[in-house]
Amino acid sequence: MLYLASQSPRRRELLRQLGVSYEALDVDVPEVREAGESPEDYVSRVARDKAQAGLAGLADVSAAIVLGSDTEVVLDGEVFGKPADARQAADMLRRLAGRTHAVVSAVWGVSAGQARHELCLSSVRFAALDEATIAAYVATGEPFGKAGAYAIQGRGAVLVERLEGSYSGVMGLPLFETARLLRGFGILPD
Repeated sequence: MLYLASQSPRRRELLRQLGVSYEALDVDVPEVREAGESPEDYVSRVARDKAQAGLAGLADVSAAIVLGSDTEVVLDGEVFGKPADARQAADMLRRLAGRTHAVVSAVWGVSAGQARHELCLSSVRFAALDEATIAAYVATGEPFGKAGAYAIQGRGAVLVERLEGSYSGVMGLPLFETARLLRGFGILPD
């Protein structure tokens, strides 16, 4: 049985696109970057921790495979998490405006007998943004609960000038990499 350890409606919607049956699990894992931890290692560790927490919460793990995923925006080596308030969201958007940032997305699959993972790196360039544009976008409420204070699949799409990499990865679950991982577990055909 496949499980997705995520509270994100976007990840749940994306996983449905692969046509696999699964059950969603709510897990609560601390998302705190350790000193000296690279952005890629941090995102991978959080995704793994989510998958392991999901597996640990199941009564029967004998046939269970749990997916965990994490996605973060990275600019100049700094990981932009989810904004705590409107001021922080506007600050993030100001820093991203007119610049190219990385989006790091990791997915882990764990079972009682194995663990596999995939990492997806994308590059996103924001258009130059004036204060009125930033304020109007923040006022929509969309930046909250989103890494880097934007949702590429929503109104935030108008902020993005160019994307190189995985659209689904920027949304929160890289589908190409997730499908490859599921093939490794025998859930999808080769």
